[in-house]
Amino acid sequence: MRRRTLLASALTAAAALSLTACNGDDQNKPAADVSGGTAAKPIVTLDSPMAKPDLVLTDTGGKKYDLLKQTKGHPTLIYFGYTNCPDVCPLTMANIAVAVKQLPKAEQKDLRVVFVTSDPERDTPAALKKWLGGINKDFTGLTGKFDTIQAGARSVNIGIEKPVKKKNGDVVSTHGAQVLLSSPKDDKIHWMGMQEATSDNYTKALPKIIKGQNP
Repeated sequence: MRRRTLLASALTAAAALSLTACNGDDQNKPAADVSGGTAAKPIVTLDSPMAKPDLVLTDTGGKKYDLLKQTKGHPTLIYFGYTNCPDVCPLTMANIAVAVKQLPKAEQKDLRVVFVTSDPERDTPAALKKWLGGINKDFTGLTGKFDTIQAGARSVNIGIEKPVKKKNGDVVSTHGAQVLLSSPKDDKIHWMGMQEATSDNYTKALPKIIKGQNP
């Protein structure tokens, strides 16, 4: 029931809202040079592919997860966000989940979707497991030391800042809203899903990305 409710809510929001990043600031600026020099498309091709972030963190089972090793040879989607995000993070992950469900089972098994928390103090392995379980239980959730996560994000030009508590008690995590998409052919990030990318955009793009082709 939780999974159906979250997905339905996220899809309703997708139709009704034009969202910015979780803290309300515009985080949809290009995180890297994109083909044609513009990020007008919801899923863009990078002019220069980037190496995936070299991160060794903790997964939802409390085990060490070497991102480079575990995703080697697999098409991979990487997103930095946090489970208490009120809008962008659940919407983005739900959009991806809807698209993944449209893939053949073999391609779903081959694909790696990795959610790296930008709020590790609150996003424990148990918290990540519960949250992702309401979206897609096969998605990987990672947590660890903030400085390690921030350095990994910056290595792929994704900005994240330490969570801060507002006067009303809310804790806000500022992070880039882009989804990084890597090719199984060379394990490099060739594409980027922008904040406005919908489930339809990912549904059309993933079959090509899985084959290492430009969407």
